[in-house]
Amino acid sequence: MSKQKAPAYGGQAVMEGVMFAGKHTYVTAIRRNDDSLDYFEVKKTHRPVLHTLKKIPFVRGFVAIIEASGNGVKHLNFSTERYDVAPEDDEKILEENKPSKLSLILGTAALGVLSFLFGKFLFTLLPAIAAEAFRPIPIFSGHIGQNVIEGILKLVLLLSYLYFISMTPMIKRVFQYHGAEHKVINAYESNLPLTVENVQAQSRLHYRCGSSFILFTVIIGFIIYLFVPSDQLWLRLLSRVALIPVVLGVSYEVLQATNKLRNIPILRYLGYPGLSLQLLTTKEPKDPQVEVAIASFNEMLKRDKEYEKEAIETSAKVV
Repeated sequence: MSKQKAPAYGGQAVMEGVMFAGKHTYVTAIRRNDDSLDYFEVKKTHRPVLHTLKKIPFVRGFVAIIEASGNGVKHLNFSTERYDVAPEDDEKILEENKPSKLSLILGTAALGVLSFLFGKFLFTLLPAIAAEAFRPIPIFSGHIGQNVIEGILKLVLLLSYLYFISMTPMIKRVFQYHGAEHKVINAYESNLPLTVENVQAQSRLHYRCGSSFILFTVIIGFIIYLFVPSDQLWLRLLSRVALIPVVLGVSYEVLQATNKLRNIPILRYLGYPGLSLQLLTTKEPKDPQVEVAIASFNEMLKRDKEYEKEAIETSAKVV
């Protein structure tokens, strides 16, 4: 963090663009196929129950991840739908396909949450099932051995998946925008003007990245599973599903802790495993991609300030 304790902004790469989450809004900027920039905003809404849950350690992580999954799909939908749309067809397409506000919110949120949970279930259960095939091998027959091979298989599955999808041109570009997102945040937290030159000079890795979080779920899951008897396969699968919120909650706290400790010489190495994984999930962006990321971040800051100004003016009128 910077000496001025800048807000802990985060973001997400989308198709041909970047989304940034501010204090009051989420803003996405994309570069369309005609080289113009287009913006999309979802203003944050205050939900008392979620606001309370996100203050509870080990609970807030699971809640934040589910909320982010639902919100992220809205911005992904925007980026994929708008990229290839010709400017003259904008209004026509928007009118013909305009859903109700409620159905849009519920539909995209549900899709995001379900996609996340489905992926998490597969990523959790498949290695546990595969580990059973190694039980005849003496070293992997016991409780600890099964957990070790399950953790190894999970790590291999994760790294293989990320490696192979990063080879596709489309995902490679998304990973470049992911790198641009990190560079912008690093430049901002270093109190540097957000120019292409300054941003490009920054690291494409960041301690708060979701990629680090994914790796921490593998490590934390392995540790937690050691304390849960699960010699029978059905019991192991049941415990893995039941413990998903626990693993996510603890991993989130570990991620936050590594970010807070990143400027302490020895303790900063706690975050290095996650940073290493980001070598797969981020790529060095090109200047036009950095320009999009800067535009998105600046637009988010501008709208945040506007909402804060409106809130102050409204409060003054009430008084």
